Amino acid sequence: MNYIVKGNTYRFTVITNSLIRVEESSNGQFEDRPTTAILNRDFASPEPEVLKNHNGHVVEIITPAFHLYYDGGQFSPENLYADIKVAQALHVSRWYFGNKNAEGTNNLKGTARTLDRADGPIDLEDGIMSKDGYSYLDDSNSFIYDEKEDKYIPRSQDQVDGYLFTYGHNYQEELKDFYSLTGKTPLIPRFALGNWWSRYHPYSQEEYMELIKKFETKKIPINVSVIDTDWHREDIPAKYGSPWTGFSWNKDLFPDHVRLLQWLHEHNKHIALNIHPADGIRAFEDQYPLVAKDLDLDTKNEEPAAFDLANTKFRNAYFKDVLHPLEKEGIDFWWIDWQQGFSKSKSSLDPLWLLNHYQYEDIKKEKPYAALILSRYAGIGSHRYPLGFSGDTVISWNSLDFQPYFTITASNIGYTWWSHDIGGHMRGSYDGELSTRWLQFGVFSPINRLHSSNNIFSGKEPWNFRLDYEKAQEKFLRLRTKLVPFLDTANYQTAENSVPIVKPLYYEYPEKDEAYQIKNEYIFGSNMLVSPITQPHDSATQLGHSKTWLPKGQWVDYFNHLVYEGNTVLKTYRSIDEMPVFVKKGSLIVTNPNYMEDIDNLPKKLQVAVFPGQDCSYTLVEHQKGHVAKTQFDWNEQQRKLVWKVAGDTEIIPADREIEVKVVQYKLDDVFNKAYQVLQKAKISFDVKQEIYQKFVAKDYSYGDFINYLNNLQDANLRSAMSELAYVREAYHE
Repeated sequence: MNYIVKGNTYRFTVITNSLIRVEESSNGQFEDRPTTAILNRDFASPEPEVLKNHNGHVVEIITPAFHLYYDGGQFSPENLYADIKVAQALHVSRWYFGNKNAEGTNNLKGTARTLDRADGPIDLEDGIMSKDGYSYLDDSNSFIYDEKEDKYIPRSQDQVDGYLFTYGHNYQEELKDFYSLTGKTPLIPRFALGNWWSRYHPYSQEEYMELIKKFETKKIPINVSVIDTDWHREDIPAKYGSPWTGFSWNKDLFPDHVRLLQWLHEHNKHIALNIHPADGIRAFEDQYPLVAKDLDLDTKNEEPAAFDLANTKFRNAYFKDVLHPLEKEGIDFWWIDWQQGFSKSKSSLDPLWLLNHYQYEDIKKEKPYAALILSRYAGIGSHRYPLGFSGDTVISWNSLDFQPYFTITASNIGYTWWSHDIGGHMRGSYDGELSTRWLQFGVFSPINRLHSSNNIFSGKEPWNFRLDYEKAQEKFLRLRTKLVPFLDTANYQTAENSVPIVKPLYYEYPEKDEAYQIKNEYIFGSNMLVSPITQPHDSATQLGHSKTWLPKGQWVDYFNHLVYEGNTVLKTYRSIDEMPVFVKKGSLIVTNPNYMEDIDNLPKKLQVAVFPGQDCSYTLVEHQKGHVAKTQFDWNEQQRKLVWKVAGDTEIIPADREIEVKVVQYKLDDVFNKAYQVLQKAKISFDVKQEIYQKFVAKDYSYGDFINYLNNLQDANLRSAMSELAYVREAYHE
């Protein structure tokens, strides 16, 4: 039960010590039903200190996190405000009603509906995290969910209905309570964690099958096949309107689509179709007779079924007559490409919200353990209907540079499962480096969905690029499916423990300035620190680089195993086949070395990479149709030994599973080899290269002397690249 303080026109509900609901209603009637955003308000709430008619205030509510004052009358900044304790109560911030955050400057941002046509940064909506220590979520205009009728209805009157979050810098606790309030993120199906192939291109049936065969021949794992809008008829008479909406297969391109779907499933692919449903069901559709019968349409005059998911009769017909038959043929889920915008009426809910809600809930009935949609973000609460489609971005370095930050901040409003057009969608030009760096980010992002526009030159097939780019892309596509055990554990942690797969640095290091300043760096899963390269290489070193903050501790590069001493910010330089990804000494990473296996099956072999340095543990979580098994791995540093035990529904684990243990070695020679590789590609004279290298490997090497020597080099990037390696060398003891 919640602790409630109520008057004739106001109601305050203490949900936790750090979360309070504030309501105002002119007639004294308040809303207790779920809304589009809010599902549950019934926490085991504490009992606050309450003062009434004290020191000129009508009500004061005091908890360890906040002190709220209400002076009576219609809510305003003058009569409703609160003091919030921030950063372990070292200072206090004041919130005033009507101000989400102090001058709006310190909110850490949330997400946005779409990145359509974005070529770099866009404005983001606020999240619930703020450096000020508080934020206000306004739920006054949300729709009410009528559970009996299974529909959303507008509020009957104007009300103030908001939630004041006062968690200071306890961001992870704040997010956990946000999920308890708004509903948890569902567990997404395992297959979604692999590689997706998506291209806006009029594939023929034969062409598509040949494409899949080529991926398989090259041992490039593709787990999800997305067929864009050309799957359906577009040769419709002009009298029917736009060809974008369609639900009938294009027989010219797909003469036997049922066989194609069967064949793709035989090749372990999950299948999605793109739909633009806005124009409803028209007379040319294969499904029109059934829909017309159910909706009593005037077939003689070809009366269309207008698209309206708020209408129960249409909604039932849409799913039963149109989508379910296609699903029975082999469609696993839908890509809902709604581009018609918002509802302009307060009495009508955003159609995108209705689409996401009803589409997800419908497919969940048939596939309770594999429910999925791909659709744009429709506002707070959208995390309950994964996945998010971020829209049609421009192919540019500016777009890539914004996407990590965009993905990171989405966690601040609970939206953890963004799927981007990896490589970009529209415009742009041929750039193998950009495509490769974008793919690398995709591999270390929630969903890795390669995509491109209908331009015949913009395909993202790795073999379209120069050999070094092709090999790098193949390496990372294979890595993505190798990482599925790690990713699926993070998936479980998101669903069960409210821990996002992509965490801002400030969740773990809230009092460190660097955690806020390095915009594109994040924690991926439980223990990977990722700093994507989002700018082109420099001409001197031929390397890409990113600005990276390494918190206190010793960090190991996941790819080359070089050791870095933490508590520093530096530029991290990498060749095209690597990117800056770090794990702390004393970490375990579990992968599946057999990357071409059927992703739906739990792997018969696991590889555990041990990054030694201290005792450590890791719990691998695996699930199959509601059954969950947990394998706990424990590394003993002194004994140099890894042990493990399985608990839970152990019957889902392959009986003959093999576990390979790989203990990473930290060798000074690796640092020397990396220095050689950097200098080998550098555009400087051979004599200067040799001089730099000899000084770097010399037995009487001195860090200070070497840095002073580097300062005489003309090129800043070469200085930085070699300074990075000099810094690394300091972590080793000869």
